[in-house]
Amino acid sequence: MAKTDRRSFLKSSSAAAAFALASPAIVPPSAFGANDRICLGLIGCGGRGNWLARHFAEFGESAVIAACDPDRSQLEETASRINRFNGNKDCRQFRDFRDLLQLENVDAVIVATPDHWHALASIAAAEAGKDIYCEKPLCNTIGESKALRDTILKTGVKLQTGSHERSRDNARFCVELVRNGYIGRLREMQINLPTTQDHHNRIREHSGIPAEHPVPDGLDWDLWLGHTPRIPYYEGLQPFGWRFNLSFGCGEMSDRGAHVIDIAQFGNDSDDSGPVKIEARGWDDSNGVYDAPMEFGFTNRYGNGVKMYGGTTAGPRGVKFTGEDGWLFLRIHEGTLEASNPSLLKLDPSRFEFLAGRSLDHTLNFIGALKGRNELFAPVEVGHRSCCACLLNMMSMQLRRPLDWDPVDEKFVNDDEANRMMTPEMRSPWKLLDKTVPRGK
Repeated sequence: MAKTDRRSFLKSSSAAAAFALASPAIVPPSAFGANDRICLGLIGCGGRGNWLARHFAEFGESAVIAACDPDRSQLEETASRINRFNGNKDCRQFRDFRDLLQLENVDAVIVATPDHWHALASIAAAEAGKDIYCEKPLCNTIGESKALRDTILKTGVKLQTGSHERSRDNARFCVELVRNGYIGRLREMQINLPTTQDHHNRIREHSGIPAEHPVPDGLDWDLWLGHTPRIPYYEGLQPFGWRFNLSFGCGEMSDRGAHVIDIAQFGNDSDDSGPVKIEARGWDDSNGVYDAPMEFGFTNRYGNGVKMYGGTTAGPRGVKFTGEDGWLFLRIHEGTLEASNPSLLKLDPSRFEFLAGRSLDHTLNFIGALKGRNELFAPVEVGHRSCCACLLNMMSMQLRRPLDWDPVDEKFVNDDEANRMMTPEMRSPWKLLDKTVPRGK
């Protein structure tokens, strides 16, 4: 397949999404026979992978038939749950995702691994001809995200980023109000990312390097680490604390940031672009192996003059759009929408010039796209650009200075050091830009 132009790809997706508003959002499962069921492979059997496996099964149009994870106990527990969801005992089990990708009857995969595995697993899936539902943030570095985006466009497979907040009715209605000018010309976007939950506070309790622990029986620690530097096993990093170690995730900046900034990108009509001026600071990054900043702030400027700012504020998690004539605030994970003028919330979206479309569910939007009913709400370019907006701020924190970004050429302006940092050095045998992911040692 000829390589698709990125901007044309995105614009065609956006146009079709608007069409979805007037089209049936879901076809009842009874309309499909057994041969119409999408067979899924699950890569990553942690909490999110478990939830997605069950959620995909609920609509009756797809089911997980194979799963893999380098942690044997986690794999076996998830496979058992999948068999209960499906009412059978047929879920295939693999330790290595490359073996799962060889199954011809797997149509698509769910990538629910830690962030550092998103790129390599998804690139391998695309090269194997599998469509992909990849959890957000799309990748853990800008270079990986670019490589994944380019691979998806080259192979022609479909990738839905797991930015499920984008499929909420209120999120899409909020974006419609902004882009149709109901708060006047957009001026600012405030991003609230509080770090006050129990899992944040547990990370703050750590200091120094913890005692090493024996690798648990059944865990392939080397495979779990993948391309990242080899380190000892520390209890707590796996299966959840990894998110706050920069080798594996970028903390709250790209965790919830990938949800909140994704909606900001959507509202600013910058799904194929990003900020051009970035300034960010991070504090409180001395929690032992958990080196992702727990407190941070940032200010970004887009080419259209819109300012995006925020950080670890005390306010509710979400995005506030401020225009010349008013404001809108969307709470992330609640979906609550507030407005300076409450009458805006009663407007009929069918009368809007710009329509964002609707879907009953983000995963169902993915399955619908595979069956030709609708376009993806969070295709690879959308996931890539939202991910990069988060990572640009993280890089500014790490370098402790402002950065200038060219969103067309996708590189830093006159900054060799920052450009080198975009792509990680990968531990052998893993390589990012090879046409295929290497096998074994």
